[in-house]
Amino acid sequence: MELSTIAKPYAQAIFEIAGQSNNVSDWSGFLAAASAIMSDKNTKAFIASPGKSMSQKFDLISALIAKTNARVLSQQEAAFINLILSNDRSTALSSIADAFESAVSNANKSKNFKVISAFELSDAEQKAIVENLTSKHKTTVSVETEIDKTLKGGVIIKEGDKVIDTSIKARVDALGVSLSVN
Repeated sequence: MELSTIAKPYAQAIFEIAGQSNNVSDWSGFLAAASAIMSDKNTKAFIASPGKSMSQKFDLISALIAKTNARVLSQQEAAFINLILSNDRSTALSSIADAFESAVSNANKSKNFKVISAFELSDAEQKAIVENLTSKHKTTVSVETEIDKTLKGGVIIKEGDKVIDTSIKARVDALGVSLSVN
């Protein structure tokens, strides 16, 4: 199996954990150190050694990463190292670190939304929409507004090919379809 295929689920899980606990930079430094350590030929030989227990391998790798980062590993970081060693995925660590950095880079890009409403939105309404979208997407958000008098009320929010339609027109249309089916 290709290393990038193995790496994506690990990187995505770490990215979610890092985002929830707001310590993306700690995880980034941790993964960079772990990747460098696991790529070392002496470390590879130690990990491959059948004479070394899983505990010995874990202790050495954890100590090296902690020393490199000049801090004690978090419980989650230690659990991650244990998981990598238990699943024999140490060769994928560099790919996991790369996939994580890619996820961080993609998350830091701003998102552009188009908000279509029946009436002109007040500054407070626009601000509330921006805050809601920023919170939901955890990134910088910009909003372009448009007026469509056929909506009667509510809003349609578009981002690329994604559409959230909370307009009254959409609800009436859905009700009409529902009534015509019965």
